[in-house]
Amino acid sequence: MMKSTPAEQIAQLCEELAQHNYRYYVLDAPSIPDAEYDRLFQRLQTLEAAHPECVRSDSPTQRVGAKPDSGFAEVVHELPMLSLDNAFNDEDLAHFVRRVCERLQMDEQHLWITAEPKLDGIAVSLVYAHGQLVRAATRGDGSTGEDITLNIRTLRNLPLRLLGQGWPDWLEVRGEVYMPQAGFEALNARAREAGEKTFVNPRNAAAGSLRQLDPAVTAQRPLLFCAYSTGLVQGGELPTSHQQSLELLQSWGLKINPEMQRLQGLEACLQYYQQLAAKRADLGYDIDGIVYKVDDRQQQQTLGFVARAPRWAIARKFPAQEQVTRLNKVEFQVGRTGAITPVARLEPVFVGGVTVSNATLHNMDEIARLGIMAGDQVIVRRAGDVIPQIAGVVLEARQGNEEPIHLPAACPVCGSEIERAQVSRHGRQQSFGAVYRCVGRLACAAQVKQSLLHFVSRRAMDIEGLGDKNIEQLVDRGWVKSPADLYRLQVEDFLQLEGFAQLSSQNLYEAIQASKTVSLARFIYALGIPEVGEETARVLAQGLGSLARVRVAQEPLLKLLPDIGQEVAAEIVHFMQDSHNAQVLDALLAAGVEPEAVTEPCAPGLGRIDLETFLVQLKIPAVGPTGAARLAQSIDEVDTFLALTPAELAQIPGLNSKAQQSLRQCLSDAQWRAQTQAFYQQLQAFGFWQRPDQALALEPSAGLVLQGQTWVLTGTLSQMTRDEAKARLQALGAKVSGSVSAKTQCVVAGEAAGSKLSKAQALGVSILDEASFLEKLKLWEAEQA
Repeated sequence: MMKSTPAEQIAQLCEELAQHNYRYYVLDAPSIPDAEYDRLFQRLQTLEAAHPECVRSDSPTQRVGAKPDSGFAEVVHELPMLSLDNAFNDEDLAHFVRRVCERLQMDEQHLWITAEPKLDGIAVSLVYAHGQLVRAATRGDGSTGEDITLNIRTLRNLPLRLLGQGWPDWLEVRGEVYMPQAGFEALNARAREAGEKTFVNPRNAAAGSLRQLDPAVTAQRPLLFCAYSTGLVQGGELPTSHQQSLELLQSWGLKINPEMQRLQGLEACLQYYQQLAAKRADLGYDIDGIVYKVDDRQQQQTLGFVARAPRWAIARKFPAQEQVTRLNKVEFQVGRTGAITPVARLEPVFVGGVTVSNATLHNMDEIARLGIMAGDQVIVRRAGDVIPQIAGVVLEARQGNEEPIHLPAACPVCGSEIERAQVSRHGRQQSFGAVYRCVGRLACAAQVKQSLLHFVSRRAMDIEGLGDKNIEQLVDRGWVKSPADLYRLQVEDFLQLEGFAQLSSQNLYEAIQASKTVSLARFIYALGIPEVGEETARVLAQGLGSLARVRVAQEPLLKLLPDIGQEVAAEIVHFMQDSHNAQVLDALLAAGVEPEAVTEPCAPGLGRIDLETFLVQLKIPAVGPTGAARLAQSIDEVDTFLALTPAELAQIPGLNSKAQQSLRQCLSDAQWRAQTQAFYQQLQAFGFWQRPDQALALEPSAGLVLQGQTWVLTGTLSQMTRDEAKARLQALGAKVSGSVSAKTQCVVAGEAAGSKLSKAQALGVSILDEASFLEKLKLWEAEQA
């Protein structure tokens, strides 16, 4: 229950929000939905605005402060922030353990070492006085850093006041500020859209964010803090175990690395290195090695320091993720959708544990953004198993003989013209993305072969026996120019191909014929529509119900479906309206391919569309949700809206002048009105329109047993493949994810389940073995039937 006085209410809300932040950012186990957190935060803002005298410095609303008058002030560290010696191989690590054991006069098997990932971020020092964050500084040269307190306060996973109790009067916490890979990619994507400079890597982004003079800019960056040690501690004590000290910091609200382990002896340290190296690509953040520390603090004091590094710690390095090499030339490849993709041919260089000689350049806009030229010295980046990318150019290394990179005038495979993808929006042609495509479509051998390989693949039409070599023979002989041609082939045709006998020819013919009956989702995925993967294909099938509807669905209607935005909707419409693609679809249907319609379309979240939602979806400039609501209150149907006169618009309550002007322009455009009318008529035809006199319909998806749940499959299943298990879960309404989080409903663990099972156990997520899973599936499927 909320306490009586404003000061008490504010104090309680601050404490409650701090606990929610702790569970969300530190424990990765949120206790309330985001919407409820936002409601509490807004309640706090309202109270503080009404009672500014009660605002606390540790309030979540006070994270972003004013700009400093000048640059960053210097901070002298009470205890130096030392660097670490490096170990580059097993022998170096073994030598470190031997030296430690000799100095401590103990056997290796009795030595306990704490190991944790070495985050590739920025080292910082935080000072908490009586539990309150009072100062933050960069490492600097180890003795003197810069005061970045205002910027550090903006980090949402960092407590402004420590939780719990028992903390020392003066507590210096040391750790790393870093940027997760997903946040880094999103930050760079926003920068590209705005035409701004992008960051080379997450560490560079984190450093640049911390050195912003305006804390409001730092607050917009996806930064996190992770504690790895302590500095000066006064007025209290910490455990003698390094691991236990970090776990105590976590109980006070500070994030520590969940991969940290306490190890006994050299062999355990070597095994930890191999385990973490295998997980490195899936961590979600960059690491450049492992830090090994003698766990006992008294033993640390005995070992002491040498020069600028402690004798009791060492960093075991991973292979470098970035290297500099020469860009020899750029070649252009043609994908199955006709997209022309530039590929960098590099002077071979060892990076991220492999030799790299090629790297993606994405598109011509990326080449322009980087300002890259053939012959440049470039920075090549590789994180885990991600395709190598060129992150930047070493401009100082240019010698004047470098050559600009130009898009070829014609398709490098078939010689057809190249066009930049366009999309029509309300009758106006606009550039769509940075994609250039060959217009040869099915006349382009590169597109035909790749499209066919995708079409017959296991997750699409699942035609066994049509691999690369067989597709190549069929295309090269001119027998197959589109997927529809596959269904015209006979057993005698296959007998003429290299490697085919009577039985294999008969089997392939039967496999092709059997594929004629296919689920709508698989068929849509098999078409290879740009940006439409398996999940989007499933959304289209469940939401629209039939291929006929998918073929004619308009952009605004498609955007009403879950996870389909402007770009994906535009790609679907563009694909379906293309005459070549329409001919192939007609030929497939004529050949007997029958995508199974969904008898009861059940797009999650679609339900029925009322007038207000319809008006919002029109995206009329200056008319947001509030303006749409006011319009819907004053008119009763779409026809009335389209017939509004300027005088009538002026009489609608609460509609400002900008909204009125924008509406007048749209309503005076005959083409815009026609497209809006067509959208309305399609909603009616598909049964998605809600008349004013109808009660709000329940979402059709409400009847699905597992609707709204997220499941994860891990390990090997003996009774079915993981793809089959995924399909059965999806048929029951579940979303099947590749990673475990606190929002995961259940994890199905087969044999040899690995890190996903461990994370599920740590988070308290429900876990089913295969036998239990199969039993529940049968019950649910019987209930669904």
